[in-house]
Amino acid sequence: MPDYLRLPHAEAGNTIGVFGGSFNPPHPGHLMVARTALQRVGLDQVWWMVSPGNPLKDHSELLSLDERVARVRQLASHPKMRVCAYEKTLGSAFTAHTVAELKRRRPHLKFLWIMGGDNLAEFHRWRQWREILENLPVIVVNRPGATLSPLFAPMSITYSGARVPEQNARRIKNEEAPAWTFLHGPLDDTSSSSLRERSD
Repeated sequence: MPDYLRLPHAEAGNTIGVFGGSFNPPHPGHLMVARTALQRVGLDQVWWMVSPGNPLKDHSELLSLDERVARVRQLASHPKMRVCAYEKTLGSAFTAHTVAELKRRRPHLKFLWIMGGDNLAEFHRWRQWREILENLPVIVVNRPGATLSPLFAPMSITYSGARVPEQNARRIKNEEAPAWTFLHGPLDDTSSSSLRERSD
């Protein structure tokens, strides 16, 4: 079994930001999201969780899992970042299931979910999205075109009372779910779709 199909190691009590996605391919915008969450919240590690395939996206141009993991590892060469594809082991690409399994299998760790602000507008379309919010805190990092997402996204409206102000973002590590914060950081307008178009 490839090592990336196993969960990374972490010490008991560590705070782990889980950054899930297809990463097809990974790009500097993804790295900006991961770095912003790591630094601004003060996480112990960021786990890049490379998905077998996003259920909401077309898989016709999906690179192999091996290729995407290799590219993410090259991009995320940081001592506090780990790369895995554990959802392949679980046999599910649904975040709600992944979150439940992470908490069950590693109860000694504190998990937070990381996502780019461009995903916030459609987060309510994710299967059992409320369960995700009720199970672990969520860190949303700004992406180009997503600045207004915290105001109008169904998730942010539904859970407006659970929002942790950006200036207190480090506090979210100690919050019980539901809790979420929206972080502004350097913007990189690279997207996976534009990179795929460029390689055609």
